[in-house]
Amino acid sequence: MKRDSRLSGVLHVLLHMAEQDGPVTSDVLARAMGTNPVVVRRVMAGLREQGYVRSEKGHGGGWTIARDLAEITLRDIYDALGRPTLLAMGNRTEAPGCLVEQAVNAALDTAFRDAEALLLSRLGDVTLAALSADFHVRLTARSGSFRTEVDHAH
Repeated sequence: MKRDSRLSGVLHVLLHMAEQDGPVTSDVLARAMGTNPVVVRRVMAGLREQGYVRSEKGHGGGWTIARDLAEITLRDIYDALGRPTLLAMGNRTEAPGCLVEQAVNAALDTAFRDAEALLLSRLGDVTLAALSADFHVRLTARSGSFRTEVDHAH
């Protein structure tokens, strides 16, 4: 089963955007995500609707982060993406006639709800500012510089 990596990809480009002094084009962000600019525009439109990013058209235009990184959690971004499915596992059948399978479903349903609630809580605890700080620690340890256009050139 293919994993849904939209959250990871969007967080990736948001941190790239945070490192820029001005707007970043959909083309540059698409290279960073390894996708098409149309996909970037579609995903970023949802974030724009929630007030996390803004866009400017024309020469010198592109995407910028609209709020302080400390105000945006991973949960916020997850919600803005439309709350993609968190767990790939599920019950074999949703309305089984077998009592054994009903018992299995009840146990799994509880476990899945608990796991999802914990994951959502953890996503709510992490801000983009925390991710940015981690990136800067890693960059300093590498003793290098970083430029989106160079580090993601294909």
